Amino acid sequence: MNDHIVTAFTDELESLSADILRMGGMVEAMIMDACTATVAVDRARAEQIVKSDDDVDALEADIERRITEILARRQPMARDLREVLAALKISNELERIGDLSKSIAKRASVMETVRTRSVLKGVTRMGGLVAAQLASVLDAYGNRDDVLALQVWEDDEDIDHYYNSYFREVLSYMIEDPSTISAGAHILFMAKNLERIGDHATNIAELVYFCVKGDYLNQHARPKLDSLNVQAGGDGV
Repeated sequence: MNDHIVTAFTDELESLSADILRMGGMVEAMIMDACTATVAVDRARAEQIVKSDDDVDALEADIERRITEILARRQPMARDLREVLAALKISNELERIGDLSKSIAKRASVMETVRTRSVLKGVTRMGGLVAAQLASVLDAYGNRDDVLALQVWEDDEDIDHYYNSYFREVLSYMIEDPSTISAGAHILFMAKNLERIGDHATNIAELVYFCVKGDYLNQHARPKLDSLNVQAGGDGV
């Protein structure tokens, strides 16, 4: 492979990486905006988040098209192939995070029926946790930092613990006042979506680790904490 081809291929990989990080920044903002809009019952902001998901979907489609072209033209091997495949899978994980954030934002109108506003603090708190987790794993990807990726992977247990604790808090809220059951169910759906966003961030951490090390994280080294399950239908959309 001559120097010109090598340089062009490197430029293509760098462009892909930059767009993955841009996509990550978009969905990271969507997480906190969705939580804020929902808690504040800000319908205009919630509608903007729903529209933002279209931009995320369009960027994912463009990344997928470019990766298909790279695979066909360059036929990368070894580390280069891992880079391309990781980009493809990470873009898909980010797209799912966008969908889950959109689902949270769609519940904004329901939250005005929540009389005890303090019960919603957990949504903002959990949103901050998963947004920080995503920011860390994006840093790991941008810097090809397998140590940070491993740390994100291990820290997912903290989000699982918080989700289980918050689930019990909301359930108590619903039991104490049966008239809050409908709104409480929506809060549980939002919490579950946030927990699943954490899972997607963990998946990205695994992909970063594989991209850098060429090896898979041991799935049995850190068993997934059993979480109280709330079915949200697909990805809660």
